[in-house]
Amino acid sequence: MSTLAPHASNYFLKRLSPSKWIAFLMLSWSVMTMGLGGVHNFAGVTALRFMLGVFEAGLFPGLVYYLTFWYRTDERSIRVAFILASATLAGAFGGAIAYGVGHMNGTGGLSAFRWLFILEGLPSLLSAPLVWFFLPDYPETVKWLSPEEKALAAERLKLEGSHGGSKSMTWQDAKITLTDWRLYAHYAIYFGISTPFSSLSLFTPTITAGLGFKDLTAQLMTVPPYAVAYVVTLLVSWSADHFDARALHSAIFATVGAIGFLASAVLPPDAYNARYGCLIVAAAGSFSCIPPLLGWLSSNLHSTAAAGLAIALNISFGAPGQITGVWIYKAEEKKKGYPTGHWVNAGLLFFVAAGCISLLFFYKIKNRTLRREGVERLFRY
Repeated sequence: MSTLAPHASNYFLKRLSPSKWIAFLMLSWSVMTMGLGGVHNFAGVTALRFMLGVFEAGLFPGLVYYLTFWYRTDERSIRVAFILASATLAGAFGGAIAYGVGHMNGTGGLSAFRWLFILEGLPSLLSAPLVWFFLPDYPETVKWLSPEEKALAAERLKLEGSHGGSKSMTWQDAKITLTDWRLYAHYAIYFGISTPFSSLSLFTPTITAGLGFKDLTAQLMTVPPYAVAYVVTLLVSWSADHFDARALHSAIFATVGAIGFLASAVLPPDAYNARYGCLIVAAAGSFSCIPPLLGWLSSNLHSTAAAGLAIALNISFGAPGQITGVWIYKAEEKKKGYPTGHWVNAGLLFFVAAGCISLLFFYKIKNRTLRREGVERLFRY
């Protein structure tokens, strides 16, 4: 379902309007999350978790697509970074919140884990109405821009942006995007980064517990890796846009992340301080190369329909990688320091770096051909 939801989400975002669709997603997943705090049987948990996944899966590709309506290609990576880094920072607060909520066990007759679901669903529930009424849809339709400013925005995004007034995607649009084979290189690279991203998002508390930290302290010690990753992600994305070098930045920091995981894999299991430092390096490298990758993809999509479908496909190709990330940190390897997870993530990040460099050279060669043919619009990298 996480493979199909992004496509439907981007379709409805354009069909209904961004403010209405994003608010609907927020309201829906907040209700599902809070519902998990009150369910008492396996069937209920399974149903709510399934629906939670459906609604959550549409948000990130929808937000990336939404940015293409407002920003040029050299302005997107840093915006994607703020979205992703905010999720990363939420992970840092999540560890701290889990630490605090752990002391609420029994309050009001509810277990701590039930309070965690209720409290983490509440902000989205309260924010959804604000998004519905106040999130601007498109530069062409907002009331707070003058006609001259709207014309300027339209001209600014004429070649490098999606357009709110464009027609919905047709089968011909879909066929063109689905048979544009260079895009599958982008999708493969995103698959490579999805496993480290997923495994860190899910298992950082487990990894820190394997470093000698116990119970609630393990939750609290997830904060520094996420906090450092937040700062690094913003700096890398700004630099990638500023120097118009998204491929190179992604390759460099994927390599940094790979080195962090590689060092964690080869260090002795009881080298706790060194391996904790490696975890911080791995998280910073893994998270920071994602916004430039998404900015790079969107900068090489030349129509509103292509942007919506290709961004959704990109996220969908990452879904198998996210599933892989669930299984690579094995409980029985705790005393060994979780070598399988670290080796797999290191290998995939080296694959991401190699893929970025290969695709960069491919685009350079294609651009030489396009220049000889007198084509003005070239591929970005």
